[in-house]
Amino acid sequence: MEVLMRKQSIYIFIISLLLAYLLAQTGLANPTAEKAAISASLAWLALVDAGRYDESWQEAARLFKAAVTKQQWRASTGAYRKPLGQLITRTFKSKTYATSLPGAPDGEYVVIQYATTFENKKSAIETITPMLDGDGSWRVSGYYIK
Repeated sequence: MEVLMRKQSIYIFIISLLLAYLLAQTGLANPTAEKAAISASLAWLALVDAGRYDESWQEAARLFKAAVTKQQWRASTGAYRKPLGQLITRTFKSKTYATSLPGAPDGEYVVIQYATTFENKKSAIETITPMLDGDGSWRVSGYYIK
């Protein structure tokens, strides 16, 4: 029981540090970048929603494609998205502009969250992180559903 409580305390501490870091980045707001990143995230999510996983991989940032192959992306995305069912609603929740994120090279990023309802999951939070890619386009570098 004590070990479990210690692990939970460590997780809470790490999450608190990450949130503090992200909140500190909010002073770097960049409305033009944020608008472009939101637009890119919605276009990319439309591909994923339609089951067009290969195309979503192709449209992702170079950083994303270096971390996961097209085949890995297709298999993993199909495995966790299909059971959720069809998209019902997706509502913008928050955005945070950052020039540095843990585990990623320095650059321009916007961490975006959507409150999402799927056919088989009534309450989900999608976190999607577009970045300004080498070609000057905003492309998705990370995606997570909680």
